[in-house]
Amino acid sequence: MAIQTAPSFEALEKLRDTRDADLISRPMLDPARNRGRGAQTNISSRFDKESREAVDDGWGQVEDLKPFETIEHIERAKSIITRNESPDIGFDRSINAYRGCEHGCSYCFARPTHAYLGHSAGLDFERQIYVKVNAVELLRKELADKRYKPKSIAMGTNTDPYQPAERTHKLTRGILEVLLETRHPTSIVTKSALVVRDLDILSEMAKLGLVHVALSVTSMDHILSRKMEPRASTPEKRLEAIRLLSAAGVPTGIMAAPMIPAINDMEMERILDAGAAQGARWAGMVLLRLPGEVREIFREWLLRHYPDRVRHVMSLVRDTRGGKDYNSAWGERMVGEGAYATLMQQRMARAKERFGLDKKFPALRTDLFVPPRLDDGQMSLF
Repeated sequence: MAIQTAPSFEALEKLRDTRDADLISRPMLDPARNRGRGAQTNISSRFDKESREAVDDGWGQVEDLKPFETIEHIERAKSIITRNESPDIGFDRSINAYRGCEHGCSYCFARPTHAYLGHSAGLDFERQIYVKVNAVELLRKELADKRYKPKSIAMGTNTDPYQPAERTHKLTRGILEVLLETRHPTSIVTKSALVVRDLDILSEMAKLGLVHVALSVTSMDHILSRKMEPRASTPEKRLEAIRLLSAAGVPTGIMAAPMIPAINDMEMERILDAGAAQGARWAGMVLLRLPGEVREIFREWLLRHYPDRVRHVMSLVRDTRGGKDYNSAWGERMVGEGAYATLMQQRMARAKERFGLDKKFPALRTDLFVPPRLDDGQMSLF
């Protein structure tokens, strides 16, 4: 059984008599086995009837355990275009070719979805990766439906379309090939420089007014970035991707998301300045959100890396959520409330104006759409 590392005595003292004190009862994973991961624990799925927790029984480590490896699961999905009716986001349909994300961001709002697969929202989310191998086939079929009406499809809304698994499976590239063939619009958000691999397709789509791309950059500090997003591209590589995309004529923006109080919020202007210098035309910002299990996973991340800031960070987070750790109400969950949230919005507006990032992306075209032809063995009547 692996020895799990509990918070130091000094850290526990700082947390005593606070709402974050319950963290002390959950030992965290051994850093030697957990290298390159964001989550510090791997608690059972909330749907499990039983839960298991490894503990140090005082006898020491009886065997040498290997670091946690990524496990890929092949999945044949039933559908690939997901629809939503949320008024908080600017799209009503999206595609996620992968479930789980190896980038390992502790604050990822998509983590709770892994519980539906019987996995933990913690470590499992970033090592148990589901690959929808029939994604391209399904997309072609769904776009060929006579009832289908084209509207922009968002990619990167739940898990990153250019996470490490994409290097092998190339599902995102296959999806883009279908979208270019059918002249269908799409928007992409990613933290990976791998997006430039598909520059040939993206540049052709851009000429037709069919694509927008945004790179998410959370910190210009290489050390902090590695802690926040262990397996995502470095800030320098993401900025280089912005430069290459912009030079190729692809409308490109930069996202400072999420902004975490007292961790990376002081870098917002610096991030936008760097993005503008590389050719970004638009910028956006999202405050930290902690739905479901993400609250505990993020607090454990804080305890591991910034034990002296846990109380302060969580206090500021609650200031933006009406005194709670999270407020899921539509119209409020993305922007927050209160003085701190208002200040961040004002800073963003002024920074966008200062760096010329207040331009609007041109509207994506839907009038060019041509349904794909399916080789189903049925001859056309005309």
